Amino acid sequence: MAGFLRELFRFGFYKRSQGRITRQVSGVALLIVFALGCWRLNDLMLASYGHSAAYGIAYWLPGLLLLIGGWFSYRLVNVSSVAGFLIAVEAEMNKVSWPTRSELFRASLVVLVCIIAMAVFLYCSDLVLSTLIQKVILR
Repeated sequence: MAGFLRELFRFGFYKRSQGRITRQVSGVALLIVFALGCWRLNDLMLASYGHSAAYGIAYWLPGLLLLIGGWFSYRLVNVSSVAGFLIAVEAEMNKVSWPTRSELFRASLVVLVCIIAMAVFLYCSDLVLSTLIQKVILR
């Protein structure tokens, strides 16, 4: 745990040019989570305090937490163990063979047809079974 905290407060980048896109997306996603949490905190504080004398705390506390969260998300993606994982994720994603637009359309069409067929089958089965059960019970 002490090594992780030491990494968070270390300046510099770990393998700066590797896994850049994955790190940026992960950092922005973490920042969005912090921003939504700070926004919710602001709403709760405004609802609790209203427009009283402590009104300023509803803005500067979530703002301060957002700054800390931004720093944390920026530093977290540069911690060697996390950055190594994100570099490996990006390397594996580059190996994936993505489908073409027509392949994607055909596969989606197959999935939709199967879902509709399964829904019709389950509806008919339910209808038949409920009718049989009602005839047996109401006999």
